Amino acid sequence: MEVVILPGNRQIASLAADAIQALLRRKPNAVLGLATGSSPLPVYDELASRHERGLLDFSRVHGFLLDEYVGLEAGHPESYLEVIRRDFAGRVNIPRENVHGPDGSAKDIPAACRAYEDAIRESGGVDLQLLGLGTDGHIGFNEPGSSLASRTRIKTLIEQTRRDNARFFGSLGEVPHHVLTQGLGTILESRHAVLVATGAQKAQAVHDLVEGPLAAVCPASVLQLHPHASILIDEAAASSLKLADYYRHSYDHKPAWQDL
Repeated sequence: MEVVILPGNRQIASLAADAIQALLRRKPNAVLGLATGSSPLPVYDELASRHERGLLDFSRVHGFLLDEYVGLEAGHPESYLEVIRRDFAGRVNIPRENVHGPDGSAKDIPAACRAYEDAIRESGGVDLQLLGLGTDGHIGFNEPGSSLASRTRIKTLIEQTRRDNARFFGSLGEVPHHVLTQGLGTILESRHAVLVATGAQKAQAVHDLVEGPLAAVCPASVLQLHPHASILIDEAAASSLKLADYYRHSYDHKPAWQDL
């Protein structure tokens, strides 16, 4: 695990975009794992800007979402498939059919979860998975207590999450109670995981992820087992790390040939 402490969102987004740009240079048909939420937005903005400037071509890229609501009809404006199209895919030249999400409207949910796992596997697997981090240490919708070996499955939203998301719907009653999410075991199979976290409210979760024990109470701590995980954080999010000076020293003296 590499921890990179940077001044703010702009530098974090630039470094994450550099990693994706280097990947597409090596592999134009790369498979990206796409997260929704506020944390990845600056990264998507930077990627869209580079695409507009002719620096990035996504025409052969496939994208797989981390999660999706259960029960929303296809095309619902708050489905995560539509959100990712607004936030990212529709701003670059990823073909619409190349953006995939678990089918939250399926009648047979377990079968839909298995089909999503199969689709990721048949694509060749995720080359780079972009992740945010919840204040309770969740990634995707793998809330505390999730199995560290879990696969794509249905999860029940806690009421606080439903209340937080009600602003995107007409009322709390319209917010689904369930989601489909890639499991922690699924996320671990990505070749490169890039997690972005900013702000003092994420400091405890960052500490638990990086320096705490590997434990289901902090689902993101599973990334300690990932062979290539990059944790990109700002100074506020790094404020609880005991080894922050070491992480800064390591990054400042990183070999010039070594990518993120």
